[in-house]
Amino acid sequence: ATFPPNRTSNMPVPGGPGGAPPPGAPPGASSSAGHDESYFTESRKGEVNELRMLLRTFATERDKQRKRDIMKKVIAYMTLGIDVSRLFTEMMLAIETRDLVIKKMVYLFLCNYAETHPDLAQMCTNTLVKDCGNEDPMVRGLALRSLCSLRLPQMIEYTSEPLRRSLQDGHAYVRKTGVMGILKMYHLNKEEFDKASFNDILYDMLRDPDSSVVTNCILVLNEIMADSGGMALNRAVMLHLLNRIHEFSEFGILSVLDLVPRYIPANDDEGFQIMNLLDPVLRTANAGAVVATIRAFLSIADAVGKRPGDDRDEDSPTVDDLKHQVVVRIKAPSVTLLASGSSELTYVLLKYVDQLIDLCPGIFDDEYRVFYVRYHDQTHIKHSKVRILAKLANPDNAPDIVSELGELVANVDEMMGRIAVQSMASIAMHDSGGQGAVESIARRLVEMLDLHGIPHISSEAATALASLVRRHPSIVSVVSAPLPRALKYISEPAGKASVIFLLGECGESIMEAPYVLE
Repeated sequence: ATFPPNRTSNMPVPGGPGGAPPPGAPPGASSSAGHDESYFTESRKGEVNELRMLLRTFATERDKQRKRDIMKKVIAYMTLGIDVSRLFTEMMLAIETRDLVIKKMVYLFLCNYAETHPDLAQMCTNTLVKDCGNEDPMVRGLALRSLCSLRLPQMIEYTSEPLRRSLQDGHAYVRKTGVMGILKMYHLNKEEFDKASFNDILYDMLRDPDSSVVTNCILVLNEIMADSGGMALNRAVMLHLLNRIHEFSEFGILSVLDLVPRYIPANDDEGFQIMNLLDPVLRTANAGAVVATIRAFLSIADAVGKRPGDDRDEDSPTVDDLKHQVVVRIKAPSVTLLASGSSELTYVLLKYVDQLIDLCPGIFDDEYRVFYVRYHDQTHIKHSKVRILAKLANPDNAPDIVSELGELVANVDEMMGRIAVQSMASIAMHDSGGQGAVESIARRLVEMLDLHGIPHISSEAATALASLVRRHPSIVSVVSAPLPRALKYISEPAGKASVIFLLGECGESIMEAPYVLE
């Protein structure tokens, strides 16, 4: 027999090139050059003690990456739920470093064990307060955030002064971190918060030159004053924020726009001034900002428009006139976003457009082709589009819309077919298709009664015809002929009940009606 050659010499040797780390090798040692070992692995017995030994030599370690790897291992164990709180003293000593990455990991460690080990957390207070005065703004901000995140009532006396200093810091990162620290202090001890008069300071900081700081001030004030409906607004604050809206991030713009519906303009001129300031937002690609602007416009129209019984000038626009103008203005941005967004975004926008169509019928009618179903649309989007199409029908576009709906009746999606039939019936019920549309749609529905291979469509058509006959008795002659045979093939109870009703309504023109019913 021929034996395979001995491969033992090529097997990885522990500690050798390409091999596993030798037994007792320090955590983080790489098994091969250029290969990152996973930190999230099961710990071996005694591994935490090994980490303790490594942390004790941390100050003398010169390799920057090696130091980071040790810290990553500690954080990984903490994330896995292993109790590494006994390394607290060693981690405290490691905080004295200029490496921002290591500082971040030490701060994370401190915040994680602060609530469960409050005595240990108090040991790090002086270090964190000292770091709040560091020359590096990133260190100042991180130290302040960690100090406020300890969430221990006994830490309030140490937190107040660094917080107050941070609000006047020269760097925006420290100021916005301080603003969020105020919110943490509010939830920790409301009495101390009130004594420090941070509310007034936050209102003053709405004029901060950095927009991210202003955004945080708005969020914090809204949460602090949630019981009274959010932060207090006046003309000066509102116009100041809107004049600076172009400076804000997308998230900040939404924070400002959410304030507008809560503010009631003093007069028509102020309302129109706010609308003019918001108009550029409609040209952004941020769908959330566009939708928030639409909501703001409609709220202003509701606030400044003339209502019946008002003693204003006859030339003053009414609420309905203003809303109509608003919907005309926002039609183009809405249609653009519908065609360019993700499926989730498109669905939300379709719901908004559906509401706008109900609010001001007729404005979106000329854009009906945008709501045609595309083969790659998600199912829920297709259903929404078909429902909207029925609301857009008018004498000019009804033939195209009914024809499009007719193509969707035999769709493999059963619900889609049902909605298409219902939409066709809706057009006829509301007489929105113009002269002859009702009879034309009734004939299409009668043809669907004979679609024996698609039972849900014939049943839905019978239900639609029953409603149509109630609304338009003149179509009885169109409907009556196929009813006797339809009763034999329709299987769904709702459809069968509708045919029986139609036989009763059309009994005078159907000689065999009594026998069919019998």
